[in-house]
Amino acid sequence: MKGYVRSVSVKSVFTLSAYLAVASITCVPNAFAQSLGASIAGTVKDSAGAAVPGVVLAFRNLQSDTTRSTTSDAAGAYAAVDLVPGPYEIVATKDGFLTAKTRIVVDSTARFRTDVSLEAANADPILALAKEMESMKARISQLEAELKAKNSETQASVVPSQSPTLLASTGKDLGELPRFPSRLPNPNAEKVLTANAVPLPSPAPNPAPAPAPQATPAPAPMFPEALQSPEPSPGVDNFTPFAFGDFTWLNGSPRTKDTILDTKYFTPEVRFDTHYMEDFNQPKDHTIVGATESFRSGEVQLEQISVGGDFHWQNVRGRVLYMGGLFATTTPRNDASFGVGQWDLRGAYKYTSEAWGGYHFNVNHGLNVDAGIFVSYIGLFSYYNFDNWTYQPSYVSSNTPWFFNGVRVQWFPTNKLKIEPWFVNGWQSYAKYNGHPGLGGQILYQPKEWLKLVFNQYGLGQDNLGLPKTQRIHTDDSIEVRYYNNPESTGITKMAFTITGDAGCQYGGGISCTGAPSANKSSFVGWMVYDRMWWHKDTLALTLGGGAMSNYGRYLTLLPPINGADAVTGSPYFPESPGSKAHMWDSTVNLQYMPKQYITWWAEAGYRHSDVPYFAGRGGVTPPGYPLGGTNGSPAQYVCQSGAASGATDLATATVNCGGAGSVWFPDLRRSEMKLSVGVMVKF
Repeated sequence: MKGYVRSVSVKSVFTLSAYLAVASITCVPNAFAQSLGASIAGTVKDSAGAAVPGVVLAFRNLQSDTTRSTTSDAAGAYAAVDLVPGPYEIVATKDGFLTAKTRIVVDSTARFRTDVSLEAANADPILALAKEMESMKARISQLEAELKAKNSETQASVVPSQSPTLLASTGKDLGELPRFPSRLPNPNAEKVLTANAVPLPSPAPNPAPAPAPQATPAPAPMFPEALQSPEPSPGVDNFTPFAFGDFTWLNGSPRTKDTILDTKYFTPEVRFDTHYMEDFNQPKDHTIVGATESFRSGEVQLEQISVGGDFHWQNVRGRVLYMGGLFATTTPRNDASFGVGQWDLRGAYKYTSEAWGGYHFNVNHGLNVDAGIFVSYIGLFSYYNFDNWTYQPSYVSSNTPWFFNGVRVQWFPTNKLKIEPWFVNGWQSYAKYNGHPGLGGQILYQPKEWLKLVFNQYGLGQDNLGLPKTQRIHTDDSIEVRYYNNPESTGITKMAFTITGDAGCQYGGGISCTGAPSANKSSFVGWMVYDRMWWHKDTLALTLGGGAMSNYGRYLTLLPPINGADAVTGSPYFPESPGSKAHMWDSTVNLQYMPKQYITWWAEAGYRHSDVPYFAGRGGVTPPGYPLGGTNGSPAQYVCQSGAASGATDLATATVNCGGAGSVWFPDLRRSEMKLSVGVMVKF
């Protein structure tokens, strides 16, 4: 269960959806009506500086793999106009000369100048290389002098080029383009360095080289002149949403900056999450209660084993992440919707954490329409523990949805703002409970690299099994602030905090949001706060935090798995009826060691407390005889001391059926829990 957004009325949700529909209709024609307008021009010269006519220049778009050609005129001049924006490779060929290549990134409006120098085919490459090195040194000295005279805040840093395949406007090899998160609205953004390339001035003439010791004339340059000049470092991507800054510090976001084995069509993702937990209550059945990340005590367990990734080609996008480990069985047990109707939805979806397909429209900074199972944003923490500051989150995150089945629209009007409405089956549900689906949405605003604001809302859904007239509303809002940043320090490198607040309720069908518990009150209020400090170049991090919740009716309180109980069966030992109270709080200390971006070693201590017996004690929550099978198959009934089902859901009848006073078994539930945990997580 998880997410982010402020609760809104049904009217507001429909208004937002209507606005998005109008925006998409009106924006699409404008987006495609833009004039291309980009051009590349220059002059082809030989090593002596004379114009070379009749040179064939091929301009290959490295994104679409299409090629256009032109030929230099009598003055050696050439021009290619109305180019589609993107990275290009320019290849110049002519009989009697060596082929010259260069690369450049163009945008939709600029005019670029790139002069090309051709070398005679019989030139001595060793002498040419020596001359080239001297020329580069002189050019570097010239550029350093120019840089000192300019404003250091606005002038890009300059480095000598080291490869004949450098991009002319970025200084980056195509194989070294920075990788952005694969779930960006435009999947192809991973392969385009920037949408706002800076036009290049014509390269200045190379200064005359030092006189050679022999009388033999110096050979022509080995490389085209456009590649002799030092290139500026990559510019900031101000088009791709949230790519203008480094947001890997955020809680709930992966900290990996690179993706290995990436391809033009598919970005793979692999996750492993293994831990060892020790519950100080020492439950004899090793069962930990009341969490979506903690399940077994005193054992090494695999929490998550996932393989999948992102597909992207020509604006079509899709993502799948298969799920094994404890998550595959513990996550579906909290969904009661499969109890409506037929077909085994838990069996169909239990091994899938994400699976959706969609399309990216070139509207504003992106418009995505996706359908399938996608991870929820409610609760700030990510469903995947590798992405989080702590392993066990507080109740606000742990008790709210981890996934939605439905359709989402992601609209990016700017590169700092996302507006995302949802049409879903319900609140973490594979199916629809009653007559109404769920509506909701998120507003995500990241105006600065150090600030994140997220607001999530949910409403309309009738999310109760057997209560068709009860509706649910919820708001979830978070702020994340990085208030210190010195990434190269061997001491403290970063400090940040998060604050999340949630509120919601259920109403209708005899249930009310307010009033006394005896009036079937059903409401939720919660908060959590965390502070994190990184040091030693971000390889170590310490997080302190915790939170609290009050949940009348217990509709968001995780049901203890007493005798195998789940969200469908319920349990007579922990009723989740309207008016039932549940007030809980927790605190956590987490230490992480991150020697590489792909791995995290961690240790954590946590304490949780409840005003009602809730956590597993020494006797555990498994009926007598658990070594022979674990449950008796009737979790909705009281259990006899023999381990057999009583055949009754009320205590009086169960007492009679089991044989009289003292014949009914009870789980060992406590009001508090202390836990120590260690583990390792890997993400590629």
